[in-house]
Amino acid sequence: MSFHPIVLLPEDYVVLDFTGAGSAPERPPLWSVGRYDEVRPSLYTDALFSDGRSVHMGLDIGGPVGVAVHAFADGVIEHAGYNPAPGDYGHVLVTRHHLAGGPLYVLLGHLSAASTAQWSPGAAFPMGAVLGWLGAPSENGGWPPHVHVQLSLARPETHDLPGVVHLEERAAARARYPDPRRIAGALY
Repeated sequence: MSFHPIVLLPEDYVVLDFTGAGSAPERPPLWSVGRYDEVRPSLYTDALFSDGRSVHMGLDIGGPVGVAVHAFADGVIEHAGYNPAPGDYGHVLVTRHHLAGGPLYVLLGHLSAASTAQWSPGAAFPMGAVLGWLGAPSENGGWPPHVHVQLSLARPETHDLPGVVHLEERAAARARYPDPRRIAGALY
């Protein structure tokens, strides 16, 4: 199937690597991609992650604040909300799509406040529609501007999914939250 890009990236984006012992760079590249299923031993320092979770279950696409986040396919807004804790998603949309084999849910996290203000559950949108915009750290959980894209085969009960899991949960999480490159393409 052919899908619309979630973020229109330039050709010279950087694929990030958080597998080392160092923390995130103070000045991340303007355009970047963070990998799915990556063990990130030093990145999650906020109290939200004090339980030791370190495996990233989404795909991060970084760019400047205000960059548009597009619908990869036709769909419906399932949830819109705000997760306020430092290190959390900030403003979030969860969309529902019907692809071959059944429903697919997509969490888009770290968005701007305007992104969630414009949508209500049940609202339909076409492929390519602007669903929201990359949020500033003050509204996206304190992160450099990016969108966390996470797939779920199960319907989320609210505007939240575990974007980072424990190492021993990795296999089960991969089965429930498949690789977002299925819809975003081979970004790395």
